[in-house]
Amino acid sequence: MKKIILLLLILLSMNSCKEKTTTQTEPTTDNSTWWKEGVLYQIYPQSFKDTNGDGFGDFGGVIEQLDYIESLGVTMVWMNPFFESPLVDNGYDVSDYRAIHPRYGTMEDFQEMLDGLKSRGIKFVLDVVVNHSSNQHEWFKQACSSRDNKYYNYYHWWPAEKGKPPYRHSLFDPEGAWDYNQATNSYYLHTFAEAQPDLNWENPKLRQEVYDIMKFWAEKGVDGFRMDAFQFASKDITFPEWPEGHEKDFIKWYGMRPQLHDYLKEMYKEVIEPYNVFAVAEGSGSTLKDAHDLVDEDRKELQTAYHFEYVDMSRTPVGYKLADFKEVFTRWDKSFAEKGWIAIFLSNHDNARLVNRFGNASPEFRAVSTQMLNTFLLSMRGTPYTYYGDELGMTNIDMPTIEEYVDIEAIGRFKKAQAANADMDEFMEVLNYSSRENARTPMQWNDSVNSGFTIGKPWKKVNENYKEINVEQQDKDPKSVLNHFRSMVKFRNNNKVLVYGDYQLLQAEHPEIYAFTRILDDKKMLVLLNFTNHNSSITLSQLNNINETLINNYETLNIDNDEITLKPYQAVIVSIK
Repeated sequence: MKKIILLLLILLSMNSCKEKTTTQTEPTTDNSTWWKEGVLYQIYPQSFKDTNGDGFGDFGGVIEQLDYIESLGVTMVWMNPFFESPLVDNGYDVSDYRAIHPRYGTMEDFQEMLDGLKSRGIKFVLDVVVNHSSNQHEWFKQACSSRDNKYYNYYHWWPAEKGKPPYRHSLFDPEGAWDYNQATNSYYLHTFAEAQPDLNWENPKLRQEVYDIMKFWAEKGVDGFRMDAFQFASKDITFPEWPEGHEKDFIKWYGMRPQLHDYLKEMYKEVIEPYNVFAVAEGSGSTLKDAHDLVDEDRKELQTAYHFEYVDMSRTPVGYKLADFKEVFTRWDKSFAEKGWIAIFLSNHDNARLVNRFGNASPEFRAVSTQMLNTFLLSMRGTPYTYYGDELGMTNIDMPTIEEYVDIEAIGRFKKAQAANADMDEFMEVLNYSSRENARTPMQWNDSVNSGFTIGKPWKKVNENYKEINVEQQDKDPKSVLNHFRSMVKFRNNNKVLVYGDYQLLQAEHPEIYAFTRILDDKKMLVLLNFTNHNSSITLSQLNNINETLINNYETLNIDNDEITLKPYQAVIVSIK
């Protein structure tokens, strides 16, 4: 008969969000480094904290919350673009790479924020958007004036006298990736929106401009760069005809041209190495080899990359299978076990909220399932990336009609679906679930008006559940999602086994529990995660060798010899002999 083993000596020193202090010896590796060992926190600046009442977050808001960021235990902050921009794509359309949009503050404000982070031991990662610029950038405005202008070759063009350009797909524009410019009688290329013309990386002068921009920010004290959409930067400038329907395999056809590696080696020599910074690329191509070719140390290109394979499995309300989730993470971990490094993330500004996609956002299970997901994120090998609000369990916002959307991607997808005579009710159901606008609602600081985000009218509606989900409320609750996150970050920071240790999946076929070990030298940990809303059991020989319980988002453990029964979304880490 199964029995509840409370293990009193363990539980007296532990609650749902408290970790057992364990000091880990330094790893037996000579390639340890801060960007591998750190925990990154991503801030979407216009949604984080507003201090001047205009309804948009600003540098002042980050400065005001520096102590909060420090309290999380994170060691890096990545901030989405804040450069001068017409804001067609919320700043991913840059019109001046050396200027700050007034919405966010001044260069002096930026420096104060940067200095405040550094004084707290937190590195800063800059979002660099150089696959494309804004059509309001001075380079493009001049390029549009004449084919003889020196900036014309900073972009990709198709002369109209050659006829209609070969079809290229646009991720945001349902009419395709070419737009006509009358003054030059040519078409320019835009992989994203019409207002985001692609930069010509095949032009060495353009590349030098980009390196100079990166140096400008490195000299201000930036520690790293996140290269937006960079796998698409290199193009075949002959623009051959491609087969109809090629865009269904977008990465294969549009990303990771071999020439990209030459440019990255050049960037490494010009910027990364001399300034001792690191760079992470959005996306890693379509294969494991693509990823290794980007980040393996002997390549001297990038230092880490993140991929989208597991993100793509949760883009519709149908959900995902845990077996597939395990398989993807395990395959990538195995590939990078000896060489290279990757980021581990479950959400960011381009995806809906973590708990909606991978957990359970119902009031009953939101907290425990978010704790479980954060435990997973912070116990895997790789650098964990956490998106603002996920440390609280912020959820999707209900937006059932297209009139509520401002995101250019969502509007483009809607128009494309309309043109294809799609079932628009079904389309809106998926959009409401998966839209990246879900991830951009204002940070929920307290239960006051607008969740304490602004005293003005917020640029985007605050989620109605802010009175139940906010920093102030959770800060006081030792069992909250927030305090569990803090404990997990501290636990990871104190235990290098979770950074460098070997990973081994246990019972890959189990449909409900994700179980794995992390082992480094004589340190061994067993991680157990129930991905369901009901009790689930698993039998493991390792359960007979438990030393102590280190993390548990419930008060009890239900163990009977070599079988453990986990409560809904229970997350447990134990040390084993």
